[in-house]
Amino acid sequence: MASASILKWFPGTLYNSALNVVVVQYKAVSHELRIFPPPVHFDVLYKLYKCGCLLELRGELCDLDVLTRMLKVVDKRHLLHHCFQALMDQALADHSTKISTVLSQTYVQRCNQVSSEQQIDNLVLQGLAVSSFLAEAGWLPDAENILTACQGLLANSDIPQQMTRSLECCHRLLHVQNGYCRFEEAERTYNQAMQLVKRLQSAGATPNLSSLYSEFSTLYMLRSNYAEAYSWSVKALQELVPNFPKPPLIDVLRQSAKACVLKREFKKAGLLIKQAVMIATEVFGDKHPKYADTLIDYGFYLLNVDAISQGVQVYQTALDVRQSVFGGTNLHVAIAHEDLAYASYVHNYAFGKFTHARSHAERAIELMLRLLPPDHLLLSSSKRVKALILEEMAIDNPNKDVEKKYLEEAHSLHKEALAMAMRAFGEMNVQTAKHYGNLGRLFQSMRLFQEAEEMHLKAISIKEQLLGPEDYEVALSVGHLASLYNYDMMKYDKAEQLYLRSISIGKKLFGEAYSGLEYDYRGLLRVYSVQANMEKCFKYQNVLAYWKLLRDEAQETQTSPFKELTEPLRVIDTLNQFMAL
Repeated sequence: MASASILKWFPGTLYNSALNVVVVQYKAVSHELRIFPPPVHFDVLYKLYKCGCLLELRGELCDLDVLTRMLKVVDKRHLLHHCFQALMDQALADHSTKISTVLSQTYVQRCNQVSSEQQIDNLVLQGLAVSSFLAEAGWLPDAENILTACQGLLANSDIPQQMTRSLECCHRLLHVQNGYCRFEEAERTYNQAMQLVKRLQSAGATPNLSSLYSEFSTLYMLRSNYAEAYSWSVKALQELVPNFPKPPLIDVLRQSAKACVLKREFKKAGLLIKQAVMIATEVFGDKHPKYADTLIDYGFYLLNVDAISQGVQVYQTALDVRQSVFGGTNLHVAIAHEDLAYASYVHNYAFGKFTHARSHAERAIELMLRLLPPDHLLLSSSKRVKALILEEMAIDNPNKDVEKKYLEEAHSLHKEALAMAMRAFGEMNVQTAKHYGNLGRLFQSMRLFQEAEEMHLKAISIKEQLLGPEDYEVALSVGHLASLYNYDMMKYDKAEQLYLRSISIGKKLFGEAYSGLEYDYRGLLRVYSVQANMEKCFKYQNVLAYWKLLRDEAQETQTSPFKELTEPLRVIDTLNQFMAL
């Protein structure tokens, strides 16, 4: 893993020679390492990693105090991730206890044995630091265990400083629970945080709540309550102050941008996510996990504003960074594979080239199955993406046996994904509706037309109730039902009305050059051709030709997604622009 890394590490020659001596004589000098300054101690550990001395490295980093020291070497944090991931990969390979679990268990034991106020203060700070590192690396359950124990140290305190730290624990706990889809636990943390806010305000304290409100927004977004997610994201932005620290500022901007995308506030989303990318580049550079996190959200924005090829570029860059930092079997790497798989699927949909997308989807599932329980909700999305890809590959395959095999596998994946969504959200949820819609498309490909119609109608009904009749998600399902009526059920009048409705929503949201309009225009042309309505055939032939012209012009003027990113604005200027849009 290390030799393939694009990250470089070049200590001075004499210094490097000294490090080599320490590594060779490690057993004799290991007990003296803690007298070295943290940066020197870190370099010894990194040299152990580079020399393949993973047993010795594990002995060092399994020590909670040693890891805490290493976290103080902030400029080499990405290299610490290299070391840590190598140890996690080794544990996964030989089925030994993961180092993250050893650390969390040690921390919980210390919390159970603590006696003095000073020990509590030190343990809280240590818990916040170590859990942040584990969360950043994707080892969320162990980060949650540490934060839960940390929160227990501060329970029921009436001291404002302790309550403020308890609120910070809630914020970070909510972050890892959101990331691991532990929604019931996240709901309890949310309620606990709200109570702490009231208690602090009653005590006269004025904590900055921007980061906390941003996590509230994330929780509602993951549960598909987009209106509430947007509301909390706006509150998070309003809590920002001029000197707000840049690392949490990036996270607030990222989440607010995602909430804006889901509310179809694309100009606001573009402003916020581009600011987040620029600040992340400025603060962390372009080889850091936080930069990759920000690119994932930038890719999400680009994909949703129909800048699909740009989105693929950004997702690929994010995956490259995550692989260079974490390598191996890592949840963040798996998620990046999934995102790139879906973006590649959308990008190549019109060309029928899905090999690249399929390989990334399968890699995402492979990694997740090694890291997660087999029924974990995070797997539902990856299975859905692979199923979509297999369906298209089946349609394009001339071999009927291969077609049947792909469709059957896609059906199994879609059913599994739907079952996971139903368990997590119930039926009245956007995610569940998406899975119904996916099954509708698959049943159409399997020539099960009544079942397909039933699924599409379910999807449309749920989406309309939750998102309103003019949402992009509704337009997608309406367009798919129109295709079923047009090509397979001969309900041409219904198909025409549905196509026109899908076109209206698409143009309103994305403009006349929106890529998805092509399928609706071609569908209408078929309807009017079958009905021998030559006047409307001629009309939509011209409309389609004009769309192609607009699309070509849009493609010609499309630049690199990184080209327009220059200097970030001041917080106040960003907020003013946001409110003015």
